[in-house]
Parts: sequence; structure tokens; C-alpha cells
Amino acid sequence: MTARGWFLFSLMGVVWGVPYLLIKVAVDEMSPSAVVFARCALGALLLLPFALRQRGLTRNVRAHWKPMLAFAVIEIVGPWYTLTDAERHLSSSTAGLLIAGVPIVGVLLSRFFGAAEPLGARRVTGLALGLGGVGVLTVPHLAGGDALSLAEVLVTVVGYATAPLIADRHLKDVPTLHLITPCLALAALVYAPAAAATRPAALPPAETLAALAALGVVCTAIAFVAFLELIKEAGPVRASVITYVNPAIAVAAGALFLDEPLTGPVLAAFALVLTGSVLATATAPKPRSRPVSWSTRQTSRAGGRVESLTGLPEERPGSTGQGGG
Repeated sequence: MTARGWFLFSLMGVVWGVPYLLIKVAVDEMSPSAVVFARCALGALLLLPFALRQRGLTRNVRAHWKPMLAFAVIEIVGPWYTLTDAERHLSSSTAGLLIAGVPIVGVLLSRFFGAAEPLGARRVTGLALGLGGVGVLTVPHLAGGDALSLAEVLVTVVGYATAPLIADRHLKDVPTLHLITPCLALAALVYAPAAAATRPAALPPAETLAALAALGVVCTAIAFVAFLELIKEAGPVRASVITYVNPAIAVAAGALFLDEPLTGPVLAAFALVLTGSVLATATAPKPRSRPVSWSTRQTSRAGGRVESLTGLPEERPGSTGQGGG
């Protein structure tokens, strides 16, 4: 990837490594519908002025409303609710670790939709290493989750893997703000009735409000702009590899801010995840050009000069150029 691609990749690895903790904090005091509504509404309100400053917002929505609707439903409306609801029963770390299966699903779906990027042994090895690291981190956390919550996270994984393929294939020409702002606004409208019906009787605690603010501003408005730019820069499959970095970021944050122990298996998984991410996002080497050999007819024997060929018969459609047609 380019330097810009690596910057966006690193930013997304951090920014989307913390939502699971924030969702866990928010969902303790608010319903999943209210959390999703607040996140989407805040993100849409922040991005709307910037989207309106770019001309053609209405025109782009009219021209691309079908793939935009599909992207909104598959990336936001469905997955954000299922993930948030799952965290009522799963720990935030377990949810984040399970989401790291997105790149594998993305590779499979890209082949199903005929939009596969060339993999090669290096990228396949990277995906395998990343998956191995995620497995080392995930297996110890699976015992406490129920089947429904795990299924909800699986729905989220499929949505997160599918939506970038839609964006890459059908929405490349749509400016980032013109895509994400209407999608967030639509999701907010969808969840507004349920959020109103399940709103808390009293103002939530300060930590809940701070978690919602961080989800809306950092993990939604800023993160989506960066993510869509990353898709344009690196492609949908490489972009989805950030979900290998997210659990590593979650582990590091837990050690730094929550005094969670850094055990040997955790450090090994951390190394596998980061190494796998580097290899899986590698650009396939370009094939080396082969030198064109000159025939004795084209090359002069005197000094190796190339002489112009004159006096040859003019080629006609269907002619072999050998003079006889």
C-alpha cells in the first residue's frame, strides 16, 4: 500500500478497536436501538454541513440510491443493531475478537461476486497468520457466550464483509461524504421510533453520555470517512484486514488503561495479528516485462542498428503481413 493507505489503515485499526468497549458501556444503561440511533444521528449531524458544501449531494443520491440503500442496510442498519444487542450478553473483547473474521469472509465473498483481488502465497499466509492470532485470542473467551449472541455477531461479520464490496463496485464515484451522510441519516430514522419507545426515564450517567459521544464523533463520523477512503486506496479486501488489528488494539488498551495482564499467549497472538495484517495487505508484485527479441529481418547486421522496413507490401484486413495475404 501507499503511505496514505498505511496511515488510513493505522488510524482505522485504532479507531475501530475501541467501539466494542464504548458499546458495552452504553448498552448497560440504554437499549440497543437507542444506542444505534444516538450513534447514527450524531454522526449524520456532524457530517451533514460538510456534505452540503460539496455540490451534487441530491444528484448523487438520486443516481445511486439503490447501492446506497444496500450499503446502509448491510453495513449499518443491520450489523450495528445485532452487534450492540449481542454485547448485552457477550464481553466487549469477545465481540471485538469475533469481528476479526471479517477479512476471511470478505475473501470468500469477493470470489463469489466475481470481484476477487489476486491473493498469492504471501497474502494467503498473512490471512492465515491473522486468523491464527485471532483464534489464540478468541477461544478462551467463547465459553461465556450464548448461541443467539454469537449468531448476531456472525450476522455483523457478514455485513461488514459484504458492504465494502458494494462500495468498491458500485459507489466508487460517489464522494465519501455524499455516501455516508445519507446512510447514517437513514439508519437514524429507522431506529428513531424504537429509540423513543425505549428511552431511559432519567438522564444516563456521564460515562454513558461520553461513550455515546465518542461512538458518534470518533467511531462513526471520523471513522467512516477514513474507512471509505481506505477502500478507495487499498481495495475492499485489504481494507477489511483492519479487523485483524482491532483485537490487538483492544488487548493493548486493556493493559494500558485497565491493568489487564499481558500473558504469553496474548503477546504471541498480538505478534501473529500484526504480522498477518502486514502480509495480507501486501501488494502483489508486478510481472517483469520480457525483452522483445528482434528478428534478423528487423535488425541490421552492421552495428546492431534497427533499420526501417521500407518497400514492403501494404497490409490489408485479413493479411498476415507476409506479402501474400
